[in-house]
Amino acid sequence: MKISLDELARRFNSKFSGNPNHQVNAVAALDSADTNHISFLANSKYSSLLKTTRAGIVILSPENSNSFHGNKIIDKYPYVMFAKVAALFQKSKNTLREVHPSAVISDSAVIGKDVAIGAFSVIGDNTVICDDTVLEARVTIGYNCHIGKNCLIKPNVVIADECKIGDNVILHPGCVIGADGFGLARDEERWIKVPQLGAVIIGDDCEVGANTTIDRGTMDDTVLENDVHLDNQIQIAHNVRIGAHTVMAGCSAIAGSAKVGKNCLIGGGVGIIGHLEVCDNVTLQSMALVTHSIKKPGSYSSVSPLQETSHWRKSAVRIKQLDKIAKRLARLEKQESKK
Repeated sequence: MKISLDELARRFNSKFSGNPNHQVNAVAALDSADTNHISFLANSKYSSLLKTTRAGIVILSPENSNSFHGNKIIDKYPYVMFAKVAALFQKSKNTLREVHPSAVISDSAVIGKDVAIGAFSVIGDNTVICDDTVLEARVTIGYNCHIGKNCLIKPNVVIADECKIGDNVILHPGCVIGADGFGLARDEERWIKVPQLGAVIIGDDCEVGANTTIDRGTMDDTVLENDVHLDNQIQIAHNVRIGAHTVMAGCSAIAGSAKVGKNCLIGGGVGIIGHLEVCDNVTLQSMALVTHSIKKPGSYSSVSPLQETSHWRKSAVRIKQLDKIAKRLARLEKQESKK
């Protein structure tokens, strides 16, 4: 696919400068781009690359536009514009939208128009797959599921019974939607499994990373609202609810029945204890452990920064002494107040 500077600018309603007929057919970084590539500059500290880049078109902010004299698209948010342009060149291996003969599809399943179903995929009873959705190889979907329009489901994804997926959702390889939640009841000296009778509901425009697991609810459903994006290897436990436009980086985990608000940014390795609530517009820095509900928007951190081991050991000793120090300080303050 080739597309001209003029066509790109018109398609995204952006300003441009240069040869309107210059065409590009791929994206690349500034330092590796050639004349058939489109690239971008979002961070001014890399502006020196504009002097040496061979990119055919560069996407720039108005503040940086005068630093490049070649073909350019000028947009307030160059990284967002680059994401939109890059999507035009994204290649699909399933352009023919065929159903592979090895796929096993229930007679009661409903398959929409222009749906691709890859080799060795399995679709259960009464499941609905809407138009323009692509299932790649070895996808397993249980019974009574609903998969929306224009979804992309990568190899080895499992969607368990009665789960619902919205439109324009991407599920990356190996993710599991609707595994049983970790529900156990203690009966004297043994554990009794608590049946997990809810499902998982994923809204429109969501993305779930590779090997991420979203557990079904115990009675109510586990819910991802619209435009939630989860990175790889994340654990979402039963009955969790994640608000719209929230993103989570890799290896984070949310324990059962916790609620996370809208427009939250959750860094890598964050843990959220069960039954807590995190309000809208909260940023949790990487490796933070949330042990109480957060009711005020803002940025939150925990965990000590990295230190040399010898320094860390001294700090650890002092931390153990904090309780004694606090009690001693309280006594001194009490004595002082009586004077």
